[in-house]
Parts: sequence; structure tokens; C-alpha cells
Amino acid sequence: MPKAADRNKKLVNIAEAKAQLSRLVKRVERGEVILIGRYGRVVAKLVPPDAPPKPKRVPGVWKGKVWIASDFDEPNADMARMMEEGPVEPVAR
Repeated sequence: MPKAADRNKKLVNIAEAKAQLSRLVKRVERGEVILIGRYGRVVAKLVPPDAPPKPKRVPGVWKGKVWIASDFDEPNADMARMMEEGPVEPVAR
């Protein structure tokens, strides 16, 4: 037995659903619910899948597990020299 909210929606018959399945799926992907019927009765419903639950964020979970050196963002003279004096394009070998 269809729910009261389902009765207000347009019913798509099975033949039309077969012929237009790709279009119906696109509508479902946009969040629409499609009712499929036979002889004016709802026999199936196309609905979007439930969104997977987002994992609960726990602040500070990496505390004490990650270490960044104090000179992490200091310029590296060797790297700068290689970028300035090296070839613009890679050398083919």
C-alpha cells in the first residue's frame, strides 16, 4: 500500500520506466524519488542510496605521533643551487 506522500507524486508505468531508465536514474541521482506502477498501483520505488555516515572527527588524535623539525621551512642551499644552476628541461638519456 503506497504511503500518503507517495500518492502525490507522478507515477511512471513499467513500460515507460524500461524505456527511460537512464533518465530516471539521473533524476534519482539528483535526489528525486521515482514511483513505478502497474495498472495505476505503486509496485516499486527508485530512491537515492543513503549517504554513508561521516566518521566522527576526534580532535587531537595525532597529538604526540607527528613531529616537524624546527628548520622544516628553512631554505635549503643545495636545493636552491640545483634549481638555479640546473637545466630548465630534463636531459634525455
